[in-house]
Amino acid sequence: MMEQGLLHLYWGDGKGKTTAAMGLALRALGSGKRVVIVQFLKGGQSGEIPLLAQLGAKIFRGKGGQKFVFQMNEAEKAAARAVQNENLTAALDEPADLLILDEAGSAWELDMVDKDLLRRAVLERPAAQECVLTAHKAPQWMLDAADYSTEMKCRRHPYQKGIKARKGIEY
Repeated sequence: MMEQGLLHLYWGDGKGKTTAAMGLALRALGSGKRVVIVQFLKGGQSGEIPLLAQLGAKIFRGKGGQKFVFQMNEAEKAAARAVQNENLTAALDEPADLLILDEAGSAWELDMVDKDLLRRAVLERPAAQECVLTAHKAPQWMLDAADYSTEMKCRRHPYQKGIKARKGIEY
């Protein structure tokens, strides 16, 4: 009997959404599963990415420039949106037991991805494919569709004391 793939949603204003998703990727890789990761709107260095790739994960990331969306002009937004759509399309062509769509909620909220493509990637995925979404603000359809919905709530954060993000801990 084929296992049913479930939908995980890690969302909220707290730290740990991507960390939880990447921990699940590590667990799946350690069990011989095929893992595909799309990181929307993220570029730069992040300590887990080279290691997950070395272990066999297929990773699609890059935002087309290193600006935040709110800093981009319309041409830059269009170029970044095209990169997100290309990454998602390429990822969907890869066989995956686990599909991680990191920052899918932000890409949706900021209109930086083809919304129909993203919704279909999640709701029309192969029956046995496990899927993880991360979001600061999760759109209602993600909340409704999720089999696991875990809200990360910030109660305290080092940023509040002026402590900057540290390599190997926050990224």
